[in-house]
Amino acid sequence: MQTGLLTDIIIILGLSVTVMLVILRFRVPAIIGYLLTGILAGPHGLRLIGAVHEVELISEVGVVLLLFSIGIEFSLRNLLQIRRAVFVGGTLQVVLTVSVCALIASGLGFPAPKALFFGFLFALSSTAVVLKILTERAQIETPHGKIALAILIFQDMVVVPMMILTPLLAGMSGPSGTPPLILVARGCLLILFLIAAYKWIVPALLFQVAKTKSRELFLISVVFICFSVAWLTSSMGLSLALGAFLAGLIISESEYSHEALGRILPSRDIFVSFFFISIGMLMDVGFLLGNPAYLMLLTACVIFIKVLTGAIATGALGYPLRTVVLTGLALAQVGEFSFILSRSGMELGLLDEHAYQLFLNISLLSMAVTPALIHFSAPLAEQAMRLPLPLSLKQGRMALSPLGDPESAAPLTDHLIIIGFGVNGRNVARAANRAGIPFCVLELNPETVRAEREAGVPIVYGDACQDAVLTHVRIEHARTVVTALPDAASTRRIVSLARQLNPRVHIIARTRFIAEVGPLFDLGADEVVPEEFETSIEIFSRVLSGYLIPSEDIERLARELRADGYGLFRRPTFDSGTLHDLSLELSELKITALRLHAGSACDGRTLKEIELRKRHRVSVLALRRRGGIILNPSGDEMLLAGDEPIVAGKMEDITAVKPLFRSQGDPS
Repeated sequence: MQTGLLTDIIIILGLSVTVMLVILRFRVPAIIGYLLTGILAGPHGLRLIGAVHEVELISEVGVVLLLFSIGIEFSLRNLLQIRRAVFVGGTLQVVLTVSVCALIASGLGFPAPKALFFGFLFALSSTAVVLKILTERAQIETPHGKIALAILIFQDMVVVPMMILTPLLAGMSGPSGTPPLILVARGCLLILFLIAAYKWIVPALLFQVAKTKSRELFLISVVFICFSVAWLTSSMGLSLALGAFLAGLIISESEYSHEALGRILPSRDIFVSFFFISIGMLMDVGFLLGNPAYLMLLTACVIFIKVLTGAIATGALGYPLRTVVLTGLALAQVGEFSFILSRSGMELGLLDEHAYQLFLNISLLSMAVTPALIHFSAPLAEQAMRLPLPLSLKQGRMALSPLGDPESAAPLTDHLIIIGFGVNGRNVARAANRAGIPFCVLELNPETVRAEREAGVPIVYGDACQDAVLTHVRIEHARTVVTALPDAASTRRIVSLARQLNPRVHIIARTRFIAEVGPLFDLGADEVVPEEFETSIEIFSRVLSGYLIPSEDIERLARELRADGYGLFRRPTFDSGTLHDLSLELSELKITALRLHAGSACDGRTLKEIELRKRHRVSVLALRRRGGIILNPSGDEMLLAGDEPIVAGKMEDITAVKPLFRSQGDPS
């Protein structure tokens, strides 16, 4: 038995575990860990791997599964909800980046097709790296998080046409010089097959598979569909990755999409790791060590271009300068799909070895600095806001309108300012409206502002991190400010600024984590509501309620927890033993519903007459009758056929009384 490949796989996995343990301590993205593993194991590193070609074949499976999962996750419905940010912002960012990078590459002496291909490579950002960092920092729901996500979605989509255009840039009309008419005919047949597969073939197949309730068969069927469509597109001159994406699209809108994605994700992750490891094997460390200044300069240029184009795209959507800077810095790195394109470029001759090493080193360096760029993005955005720039640029295109309209003649006073119009902000606004409290809302999503303004909500577009915006909504005359933003940095800035502008205003701040409570109090917040803590209170309240602890005791514990500054989770002061003993005593108590049959011993008799509690130790808590509920029925309440008494007692006692509710001769 040949164990060479198995030995190499063991070496790769062991080395990747070691590398990942080290880099994750420094919060470095996992992709960089895989690339470093490849560099160490490959022919330019420690030369631990002999079967490089076999590892590359395994990595191809990773690319196929990655594109397949992207296709499954792709939702046209969700896309339409953020279509403006995706298509306007995404198109601007990609087109500008491709154009600028292509011009620079042409200036460096690359021919037009290769220069344009370089533009393709550097236009894409890393969805995996950006989303991981923003999620860890709880910034996905922030304005810059949403815009970054929208642009990343467009980049993931545009990979497909880039894959189609890559062979054309290389001067290939098709495999073996296939005539264009034949290619068009094949393309039409492929489209017809995909439509048929989407509407009839795949749903019918997966329905029959799902009926077997076999997880193994379902997984095999999903993988079969993925690789079959990928093979079909590859045989027609297109890429395996494109076929995998189309296979994912076929499944995406079916009722089996979530199950398919759940089954495929574990396999995808392990194969994708091999893909990035194989990329790292191709990287020549000597190239980096021999040209450090040159590579760092080029990396800085690429980062600057990507920050600039991402910022321009965000600004075109109408967002203020702070969001523009944060989004641009988040999109500054080269993405994982660029590695897939680069592999195709190498095979088609668009990249020679020198250009490929140039790309790999720039990509790796840009990914490596991404955590630092996002970490320092907030201070950099604050510095940008202090620059002597026009107010229209700082505020964005929709800056500060409705409260200054002539129709808003009565100035706001003693009012409530709600910052952020997500779920929490909407609930506060709804409550204020019903209570007749004057309020206004500050929101950074221009589409939300436009829609809510048309619905009559007193909403203003603006960044509450700026004193001009808070002054515009008359914070000096406000009674209360509620910040309902998911961004901790913005919340801290707003609390501090609001306290400076109005020392008397009552500030209520929402935050996600308990760790933010202290700093917000120090900055001037009067009340801080951490979601993490309030969620835990709700959970323990429901747990205690399930053990029949009196509601007043539960409410007392919740009040003590809040009053103690959330310290009781670390230092319990209530008698937990008493509650535990009570739970043991009540463990045998059961609550269930019975049905009263016509002709039974209880039919037509009152509760006082049958004496369930006295004779059988079973209590009737309620009666369900004709769809209604009679709570705490009196002893004079007559039981009627069809009633469903809800009783409480020990299970053996309830079992003993069941015959009283059944008709004679009923064995059940």
